[in-house]
Amino acid sequence: MMNSTNFYFKLVHYFDLGVYKYLLFTFILSFYILIVSVNVFLIVIICMNRSLHEPMYLFLVSLFANELCGSTGLFPFLLVQILSDLHTVSASLCLLQVFCVYSYVGVGFFNLTIMSYDRYLAICRPLQYNTLMTPKKVATLTGVSWGYSLCFIAFMVRLSARLQLCGNIINNVYCDNYSLVKLACSDTTANNIYGLAYTFTAMLGLVILIVFSYSKILKVCFSGSKQTRQKAVSTCIPHLASLLNFSCGCFFEIVQSRFNMSNVPVLLRIFLSLYWICCQPLFNPVLYGLKMTKIHSEDTWKKVLWSEETRMELYVHQTR
Repeated sequence: MMNSTNFYFKLVHYFDLGVYKYLLFTFILSFYILIVSVNVFLIVIICMNRSLHEPMYLFLVSLFANELCGSTGLFPFLLVQILSDLHTVSASLCLLQVFCVYSYVGVGFFNLTIMSYDRYLAICRPLQYNTLMTPKKVATLTGVSWGYSLCFIAFMVRLSARLQLCGNIINNVYCDNYSLVKLACSDTTANNIYGLAYTFTAMLGLVILIVFSYSKILKVCFSGSKQTRQKAVSTCIPHLASLLNFSCGCFFEIVQSRFNMSNVPVLLRIFLSLYWICCQPLFNPVLYGLKMTKIHSEDTWKKVLWSEETRMELYVHQTR
């Protein structure tokens, strides 16, 4: 049984790198530190600058926070496995990683959908935007995106934990739910129904809302003035690029996990399985940091630095 304290999974996609494993460890650690630093930095910038306390930037905070959670659910695990000679993981830690990784996906899709809806209101209904996208609504949408995803994934992990397994070999470099279900020799009907129900009720609904939002935005772009088109393009390109990158990464993971890819080189399969959770947490901060004028403007930096200097002066004054 998977809930046994002595049950371990073996990850077979790791191979002996000899002394080069320390070089790979250094690279992965540096990459993880970069992801954490950039995401935390942008969260601090947005939170400390009052001019950025708008719905779009608050949704970005949620997006960056989710990427921190997803990265933390994967990178420390990879670092340990790179240095390990056994490449095994306990059942409890494996289930925890499934929860972290799949929660990252669910919250990420919800965040990107909400941002699509926000762009729709800003471009298609600008005069009503402030009344439709209130602070209370922003908090509600963000809470729903996290709450719904976490509750669903928690129940999914619970269903997987109850399965009776006939093997312990995972053909991946981390734990994923589909690999666990494939190892089951007990009835997986509940798992399959639950997964399909989530796919059609949640994911399909999110895709429909995204398509609806951008169909309306495109309609305004074609019928509006040149200035309206430029504004729509400048605000939508970062989100569309992020959505496309995230969707492609998830598609790569689905393909490599559900279809026979034995003819594909192992390194390529590892890259495809890691792309969606490794590249997106760095892609988004760089993309939004470069494209969003308010984030990288000189005035924003001056306000943040000035407020920091002010707090230091007050602290020094109080300690005297």
